[in-house]
Amino acid sequence: METGASATEWAAQQIAAVRDRPEARLELAARLYHGPFGQAPRHLPYRRAAMAFMRWQLRRGVLEPPDSERPGSPWWRAVNERLLRDGCESVALSGDLIGPPSSRTVDYWMSFADYPTARSWYRAHNASVVTAYLDYRDLAEAESVAERFFMNVVLCRVLYTHALVAAPRISLGWLRPLAPFLGDPRLGMTGIFLQLSRVLPDEYPLTGNVSDYLSDELGFGRLLDYGVIVPRLQQLYEWSAHELSEPGLLDARTPNPR
Repeated sequence: METGASATEWAAQQIAAVRDRPEARLELAARLYHGPFGQAPRHLPYRRAAMAFMRWQLRRGVLEPPDSERPGSPWWRAVNERLLRDGCESVALSGDLIGPPSSRTVDYWMSFADYPTARSWYRAHNASVVTAYLDYRDLAEAESVAERFFMNVVLCRVLYTHALVAAPRISLGWLRPLAPFLGDPRLGMTGIFLQLSRVLPDEYPLTGNVSDYLSDELGFGRLLDYGVIVPRLQQLYEWSAHELSEPGLLDARTPNPR
C-alpha cells in the first residue's frame, strides 16, 4: 500500500485501475479476502459467495465498459464499484492507512474484518448493495422495465439469504433450525438461494417483456419466490432496514418478485 495515502485515497486508486476492466474487478475482489498482508484464513472462505455473484455479473456482461462493443450497465457497474470501494477501504484501514472510515458501510466491513462471521459478512455486503441501490436510482431508471424488475428480485434474494443467517424465524418459520446452514456464505447450499441463473437470463441488455422471461423460469426459482420469499416480503424489508440501519429501504418501492 502506498505510504502516505489515506485509506479513502488508496481505495479510489484501486477502483480507478480496474473500473473498465471487468476481469480485473474480479481479481481485485478476490484479493480483498486475503487482507492487507496476504494472509487472512478466517476471511477467505467468505470469498465463495462474493465471487459467485461477481462471476455471474461478468457472464451477463453488465460490467463491460461504456466503450465496449456491447456496453455494460451503468447501474450494475456502479453497485459493483461501491462494493469494491468499501472493501478496499476496509482493507486499507486494517493495514493501518489513515482514516477515518468514509461511511457506515465501511464500518460494517471493518466489523467483518475484526470478527468474521456469516452475519457480519452479510451485513457488510448487503449494506453496500442497499446503499448503492438507493443512491443510484437515477441510473436504474435508465434501464429497461424487465431489467428493473429483476434488479428488485435480486435484491430480495440477497436480503433473504442474510435473514436465513441472522433472522431464522423470519426466513423459514418452523424450519428455522435449518436456516443458518442454508444461508452460510461459506457453503455451497447458499447457491440455492443466490443461483441467479434461475431468476435472470445470462444476457444483457434484456430486450423482452417481463412475462417472456417469467415463462422461461425454472420451476424451483418460481417456487422459492412464490412459496418462501413473497409471504415474508414486508417483514423481510422491515427487518433488513433495521439490521442495515437503512430506513430508506422502506421508502423505496417494495419489489414483488412475481
